[in-house]
Amino acid sequence: MAVLNFSYMCLSNPLPPKSNHSSSLHFSSSLTFTKNTNAKVINEDSFGDFVAKAGFVGLISASLFFASDPALAFKGGGPYGSEVTRGQDLTGRDFSGKTLIKQDFKTSILRQANFKGAKLLGASFFDADLTGADLSDADLRGADFSLANVTKVNLTNANLEGALTTGNTSFKGSIITGADFTDVPLRGDQLEYLCKVADGVNPTTGNETRDTLLCK
Repeated sequence: MAVLNFSYMCLSNPLPPKSNHSSSLHFSSSLTFTKNTNAKVINEDSFGDFVAKAGFVGLISASLFFASDPALAFKGGGPYGSEVTRGQDLTGRDFSGKTLIKQDFKTSILRQANFKGAKLLGASFFDADLTGADLSDADLRGADFSLANVTKVNLTNANLEGALTTGNTSFKGSIITGADFTDVPLRGDQLEYLCKVADGVNPTTGNETRDTLLCK
């Protein structure tokens, strides 16, 4: 907003009048420019240069504003180097065994992606398509699967303790042998489905899959 106010003040204020006293031009961006009494009166050419420079400052300020807001300028995907993994088509990509703590995969296409044995604590798969992905042996504690498509996914021995599954998250057709769903909130229809196919014991936590789902 400071940039907009800055531009408005530049356009709305006419050329400063001649004066024998020091004068100041104040802008809403908190910048103050002072004209010395011994300096020449600003003419049209110098004022044009001033406006051009002011516009440049405004442009730089805008760039810094957008760069500082991750919702407007997403930089990188998390600890996976500088590669952007949010909103990308990552079909079939191999992330097996990688450390991807708090990695951002929001809205990405991750069909048949390989996350076997990956450390994905706190990772976000919000509204992502994980159809057919391999998440076996993965550490998914606290991961966000809200609105995600988790159908036909291999979750064998995965640890999903505390993961989020709000909205239309679907696990239909997924393999969950040995998966740990402790403290994972599930819709009634999903819980009913998972309890029909649940079996095995998670090798990391020692918990039976059916017990973590509170199956009757």
